[in-house]
Amino acid sequence: MTEAHSAAGTRLRLARQARSLSQQQLAVMAAVTRQAVSAVESGHSDPSLRVALALASALGMTVEELFGPGDPADPVLAQPLVPLGGEGSRVTLATVGDMFVALPLHADTAARAGFGRAGGLVAGPPPREAREAREAREAGEARGPIPVRPIGPPRPTFVVAGCDPALPLLETPLELLDPPVGFAWWPCGNAEALRLAAAGLVHAAGVHQPGEQDDDPGEPGDAIEIPGGAGVVGFTSWREGLVIRSRAPVTGLGDVAGQGLRLVNREPGAQARALLDRERVRLHLDPAELPGYDTQAAGHLQVAAAVAGRLADAGVSSEPAALAYGLDFIPLAEERFHLVLPAKHAASREVQGLLRVLTSPWLLAQLASLPGYDPAGCGERFD
Repeated sequence: MTEAHSAAGTRLRLARQARSLSQQQLAVMAAVTRQAVSAVESGHSDPSLRVALALASALGMTVEELFGPGDPADPVLAQPLVPLGGEGSRVTLATVGDMFVALPLHADTAARAGFGRAGGLVAGPPPREAREAREAREAGEARGPIPVRPIGPPRPTFVVAGCDPALPLLETPLELLDPPVGFAWWPCGNAEALRLAAAGLVHAAGVHQPGEQDDDPGEPGDAIEIPGGAGVVGFTSWREGLVIRSRAPVTGLGDVAGQGLRLVNREPGAQARALLDRERVRLHLDPAELPGYDTQAAGHLQVAAAVAGRLADAGVSSEPAALAYGLDFIPLAEERFHLVLPAKHAASREVQGLLRVLTSPWLLAQLASLPGYDPAGCGERFD
């Protein structure tokens, strides 16, 4: 396999996936065999002129665009979920509805077990409109689109915002669909996830709430209206509470305050912060009595990592996160994690793909294998 064969095959595969076609569907459209499509995509053969012309025509491209040397793509305007880095910054590029969206790939979002693939690079210098939008973002005003240069054709990608670290388990079954659907996750709290859903920037907002509100699973969305309404589907259940180092002499938040222990908190709008405040008010504690109250960790695993790394003594997180880091756990609430699906995206290939994989035996087995998770309600619809 030569480098040229591999690059041409990759461009063919990305172009096919961007149009939500399976190899068989493309083969029928081009009047070639599926084996021929597979051989070109895998880099095992170079297409004949007839096959190259047929494939390019079926995909609405020229032969040069599909099998040529591959000049850099022109930038597209993408709406950032949060402020991005400077020119050349790597981003995940996806389409949600009729717009491109960009998720930054840096710090905790850049890697899980290693660096993930990028869909594009922030282009520059930005046009005047994008520069004005950047200045507005820096001033704390509404975010506007910015130019992003795609790395290969964008493909159908399910974009979800939320704090549950089990969400990336959706990636594998989505990739196994025919045609496959990509996966992009922006980790954030309830309020930010719902804001992004209301703005039309994500296909789903992951939110969790105390179990006693299970009779009204859409309640988290009441504070932020999603235009056109939204459906709700279950994902997982788990307990949320205080995480502390193993065998620490702590039985609750009162001990944290009484012993002057350092807390690691979550960002405003996160359910974990709301739960902490609820417990704090119940115990008549002032924020000033909790050192570290003003800190902001990005998610459940980050809270647990801060405690395990002795950067803090306690924090509110999920039981699965505590167990993953070998920490003690003091439960404060039973939580159910739901996916809020804006109605405007309900018929999209990405959301339909999600609904197919939520009840897959592989996903349910993976969730059940994680200590502290209960997948019994995964895939249950409330709309």
